[in-house]
Amino acid sequence: MARRKQTATRNQAENHENLGSSPAETGADGITGAQVADYLRAHPGFLFTHSDLLRTLTPSPRYEGGNVVDMQAFIIERLRTDHDDLLTTSRGNMVGQSRVHEAALSFLSAHSLEHLVHLVTTDLAVILGLDVVALCVESVESVESVEAESVARVRVLPLGTVNRLLDGSHEVRLDGEAEADPMVYGGMRSLVRSQALIRLEFGGRESTGLLALGSREEDKFHARQGKELLTFLARVTEYCVRSWLDRLQ
Repeated sequence: MARRKQTATRNQAENHENLGSSPAETGADGITGAQVADYLRAHPGFLFTHSDLLRTLTPSPRYEGGNVVDMQAFIIERLRTDHDDLLTTSRGNMVGQSRVHEAALSFLSAHSLEHLVHLVTTDLAVILGLDVVALCVESVESVESVEAESVARVRVLPLGTVNRLLDGSHEVRLDGEAEADPMVYGGMRSLVRSQALIRLEFGGRESTGLLALGSREEDKFHARQGKELLTFLARVTEYCVRSWLDRLQ
C-alpha cells in the first residue's frame, strides 16, 4: 500500500512538472497550467458553480480500442446533459411565474365585476398561451347576483360537480390527455387536449367554483408539474371575485 502511494505521489509530481514546463500551458498573462491545476485542487467546487465551463472543457480519450469505457468522458457528458435540462426547466419556471404574476396584477386592476370576468376568461388565455379558460360556479339556480353582461361568461354547474371533477377534496387536477367536460367548456370542448382544473371557494351562497384552463396541446398540463403557481392564481381569483361581490351587495 505504501509503495502504491509513493508511485501515485511521484506520478502527480511528474504531471505537475510536465504541466508547468509545457509552453502551451502558459497563458499570455503568465499563468501556467500547473497553477490552474493547483487552484482547482484547492477549490473542488469551482466547476459546480461555473458549470458553463463544462461546454468548453473536452477531455481527451484516456483509453482507446478494446472494450474499455472512458468513465471520465461519460461523467462529464452526463453533467453537461443534466446542466442543460436544469437550465431548460429553470427558464420554463421563470417564464411561467412571470406570466402568472402578470395575470394576477391584471385581475387586481379590474374596474368592475364584468371586467374581471372578461380578464379571467379571455385575457388569461392570451397571457398563458392557452386555447380556452372557463370560470364556473356551482349553484342550485342561475347566478342572479352577477351582472347580466357577465352571466354568459360564467358557467353554472350543478352542486357537487367540482368535487366530481376533482376526485373529492383535491384542489388541483392536471390532465395530460383530458376528457373535456361539456358542462365546463361548452362549445369550446373540442379545443381541449390537456387541462388544469382548480377549485375556487368564494364563501357566499354560491361558494364553490372552478377555474378551468384548457389547451389543444397534449401534455401542456401534466401530473408531474408543480401546482404552486396555479394555486396562487386561484387564490387571487377568489379574492378579486369576493371583493366585487361584496361591493355589489
